[in-house]
Amino acid sequence: MDMLTIGIATVSFVLSFVFALGGVGSAVVLIPILTWMGVPFNLARPTGLFVNALSMIGATYSNIKEKRLDFRLGVPIVLASVVMAPVGAWIGHFLPLKLLMLFFISFLCFSGTMMLFFKASKYKDQFREDRPFFGPFGVGVLAGFISGLLGVGGGGVISPLMVLQGFNPKKVATVTAFAVPFSSIIAFTAYALMGSVSVRLLVFAGLAAWGGGYLGTKAMHAKMKPATVKKFLGGVLILLGIKLLWSVVLN
Repeated sequence: MDMLTIGIATVSFVLSFVFALGGVGSAVVLIPILTWMGVPFNLARPTGLFVNALSMIGATYSNIKEKRLDFRLGVPIVLASVVMAPVGAWIGHFLPLKLLMLFFISFLCFSGTMMLFFKASKYKDQFREDRPFFGPFGVGVLAGFISGLLGVGGGGVISPLMVLQGFNPKKVATVTAFAVPFSSIIAFTAYALMGSVSVRLLVFAGLAAWGGGYLGTKAMHAKMKPATVKKFLGGVLILLGIKLLWSVVLN
């Protein structure tokens, strides 16, 4: 195993663990870091999707085991996202790299801003118990398209929009972890069919991400305050967005 592969596996594990502490997937940070490590952007995106899927599968396994997941609430999101994820992946395959990077930077800054300033704690006492179809379905449409286009899981879109619809933040966190793997796997499949996949990269990054996501979720529910972790992660995302923008401008 060469040093680059070891480095990628280590980064994947650490990021998946840390981001799972905040209840979100790590692809949004993993992708730019992989590009800085020398992985082409067209290979980094499907790798990010694969890693996101495995890390969130680890989180969902933990949620199911502890009976925290509301399956019925997540179904409309899943249905919409699996339809729109390959659409986003297909469109992203033909867009200019610089434009895609600008979209990605915008998403980084949006996700960071939401983590810093969207106060889910304000909504901790809301417990909407119905399970509508069209509201969550619309969230899934947007999340799936973004997932395919940028190689991220879409969790940064699902969480705030579902909370704003009246659902409890803790329930939303488990539904988000449940929905993200579906859009990620479908979008990843679209990339694979278009030939943008490195199997070696996937194996080592994916296995490390699954372990990191599972352990991070266990640690979050046992000891951590996700809101505190998210503020730190939000600042990291914005700084990464600024650094990435600087790199794009220079090129």
